[in-house]
Order: sequence, then C-alpha cells, then structure tokens
Amino acid sequence: MPHSGLTARANTPERTTRPPLRVGVVLAHHFTLSAFAVFIDHLRLAADEGDRSRPLHVQWSIMSSRPQEAVSASCGVLIQPTSPLLSSDQLDYVVVIGGILHAGPQVDESTARYLREVGATAVPLIGICTGSFVLCRAGLMKGRRSCVSWYHYQDFLEAFPNQDVIADRLFLADGPRITCAGGAGAAALATFLIEQHLGRAVAQKASQVLLFDRPRSGSDAQPHPPLSETVSEPRVRRALLLMEQNLARPIAVAAVASELGLSARQLERLCRQHVGMGPASLYRQLRMRYANWLIENTDRSVTDIANEAGFADCAHFSRQFKDAYGLSPSTRRLQPQRAARADAARARVFE
Repeated sequence: MPHSGLTARANTPERTTRPPLRVGVVLAHHFTLSAFAVFIDHLRLAADEGDRSRPLHVQWSIMSSRPQEAVSASCGVLIQPTSPLLSSDQLDYVVVIGGILHAGPQVDESTARYLREVGATAVPLIGICTGSFVLCRAGLMKGRRSCVSWYHYQDFLEAFPNQDVIADRLFLADGPRITCAGGAGAAALATFLIEQHLGRAVAQKASQVLLFDRPRSGSDAQPHPPLSETVSEPRVRRALLLMEQNLARPIAVAAVASELGLSARQLERLCRQHVGMGPASLYRQLRMRYANWLIENTDRSVTDIANEAGFADCAHFSRQFKDAYGLSPSTRRLQPQRAARADAARARVFE
C-alpha cells in the first residue's frame, strides 16, 4: 500500500512485515556527496540499535535505471547502486539527490519517466540540493513551491521562470512534494522524516550520534546569503563577493579594487553607479547585515558577533549597529520584527 502522507504509520498491520520507513534514492549525475551522506547516515542510525546499521526500522535503496553502473559524485567519488528502480508500492518516499547543474543531463530519460510514474501515485517525491531541478524538468512541480539553496536561486529562476521558488529556509513540504536546499538541510529533512515514522527519540539519537547540536525544522533560516547574487554588474558582484568572503578580517578597498584590476577610483564610480553608494559604505553595510543575521539566528554573545563581523572593539560595534538599525544589538534580540524591517529596507539598495 503506497504512502499517502507525512504521518507516522506505526499502527498499521504492515509493521510486522516490513520496516516502517522505506526510502528509494536516485543519484543525479555529479550528485552532491555531502547531501547524500548526511541524509543516508541519519537513516542508517535510525534503523537499528546503537551503531549496528542493520536496516531493521528503516530500509534504503540506491536505485538506478542502470544498476550495474556506478554513479559519480561531483567530487569524483563513485557510488554503486544497490537496486534497479523499485515500484512505488515498495517505497514510502523516492528521493532525488541533485548536484552540478551545468554538466549535462542530471538523469536519463528512463529515470525521468520513472519519477513521473511515481508522481502519479501517492508516494511523495523529494528533491535534495538540485534534485528540485530534476523534479521541475520532469513536470512534477506544477502548482507547487520549490525550496532551493540561495546559491542556486538565480539558476532556478532562469531555468523555471514560471515556477514558485523560495530560498529562505532549509526544506519545504508542499503536499506530496518535498524540496530541500541541501547541506545541513538534508540533515533537518532526514530528522523530520524519521520523527514522523519512528518518533522523536529515534530522530534525536541519529542527530546526536552525528554531533548535530540540535534538530532543525524546515522553516529554519538558511545561512546568510550573499548580496552579490542580486547585482548584475560583474565587477561589482566580484567586489561584493570578495567583501563577503572577508567579513571577519576586512581587507582594504584598494586591495579589493586591485584584485579586480581596477583603481580605487574606478571601483568607487562603479559601486555608486550600480548600487548607489561607495565601496567602503557597502562593506560596512555587509558587515552590519551579517551581524544582524547572527543576532537573529544564533545565541552567540555580542562580543563574539562583533569579532565575527570584523570589529575588534565591541563598544564600537554596538554604536555602529545602533546607527544602522536604531537599536542596540542586545535590544535587537528582543525586537526581531522591527530590526527585520530595517534590514529589508537596507537590502533594497541592492535590488
């Protein structure tokens, strides 16, 4: 009997004849190894007592239309499939692990046809990392929202301009379609599925063994995305990216310009033309924006956040933060909505 939702099935008669959670995994060509490994290892640890790894409570299959051929990850590691493409009545979920986008087709036509066949049943389809792209190309996300990493947000908009997409959370369940940004989101999604089928204690055990400090929900924010993705001028984008990669230890604007083959004056002119302010002001806003994100999404001390945002003096950081957001960092934590509105207003400079 195919799975018909995301609720636990512990009380069904099938409990004695098969594991309560059965997952089939399709690996795209040049898939992301980390997303695959983190997801599967959560299932492995939930499947048995201790670290014995027997597939007692969870069963996973690495499926392929050509199971005799190993699939290459983006890093070059080869994974050997364990089964052909299984029928939907043997599975509770079918998961597609995506990876590199621009290295040819991610899956072959036989696999795309199989995904469409599963999509016609009640078995949920899951796209992890760029697995959401695979589902969209197979026509399986019509009328549904996709969740992608901020890193692939623009790629998604260009590939699927009529598709609804978000890049501000770890994963999203929209009916029988679940899409996940990848990375740490794969761990959050695996924990969610395990809890649905086997309970919170089992889900927490898997996370704890893998040294994840706490379970994260799908609605948790993705790590701070770079503003460079919203700027069209290539040299300004590169300048912003250099700044964003050097927030904790700020580099001189002249060094940024030199890295781009520009003079400081040329960089100043380009920044003012395309984002409305000079590079020094941009750099300061980037650091404030990052600090604001840390205050909102972590429990780190204000001193630690000041250091992480490139301020050696916590008092100076607090003054700068208050100038930018109208309230101190400690007060900011108590009034997230007010500061969030201020941050959104400042972010519009880059639109």
